[in-house]
Amino acid sequence: MADVMSTVSVFSSCRCRPSSISSDMTKPLSTNLFCSSIGFVRSSSSSKNGFLGRRLVVERQKGKAAKRDFHAVPVKMDHLIAKGMRWWEKGLQPNMKEIISAQDLVDSLMHAGDKLVIVDFFSPGCAGCKSLHPKICQFAGQNPHILFLPVNYEKHKSMCYSLNVHVLPFFRFYRGAHGRLCSFSCTNATIKKFKDALAKHNTDRSGLGPAKGLEEKELLALAASRDLCFDQTKKERPLSGAPEAMEPVSALL
Repeated sequence: MADVMSTVSVFSSCRCRPSSISSDMTKPLSTNLFCSSIGFVRSSSSSKNGFLGRRLVVERQKGKAAKRDFHAVPVKMDHLIAKGMRWWEKGLQPNMKEIISAQDLVDSLMHAGDKLVIVDFFSPGCAGCKSLHPKICQFAGQNPHILFLPVNYEKHKSMCYSLNVHVLPFFRFYRGAHGRLCSFSCTNATIKKFKDALAKHNTDRSGLGPAKGLEEKELLALAASRDLCFDQTKKERPLSGAPEAMEPVSALL
């Protein structure tokens, strides 16, 4: 009877094949390791142990199960956090229009009519431009009839070179047929320059003829640097049909 009971069949809950384990106490270590690996605990006496053959949840298995239930999911943060506005985009008023090209600058000045236009040259890396920006936006809000044209120096370096703009922040005032009224550089410390120019030129003026815009030498400089392409078609004089009115080709050589 002892020989019959010396062998115990243990079935795993994970559909493993039954295994015969000897109850010989000379091999307790291998038997206990095998039983703990399949989630069972074996006892030498069924009367002393009430959970013989029952499943025992091991703490190590709990840890694995928890890791399987909770796993990291990659999330794109740009969809959750809105992109912050850059400092030169904050506080813009409806009468402030950023220039995107040399042609855009020429067209904006030509289509402004008799309205006062202030061209504001700035750079994203200029500390003076950044500190002065809120004040310029305030002036634009107080004078909605004035057109402000910010020009990003970093995006349009070639155009700024052609217009002889080398110091920032820099401002130029234009008005209708009068063309350029003044140009200067100022910061928060010298903001009085801007206020004086605004008070001087912010008066009603009637100019005869179309808006002048940029000067001719500035247009030629922009064309030479390939920032501006414009066609000036010259009107050719009609040639007379009389042969004697035409110069011989040999005379032009």
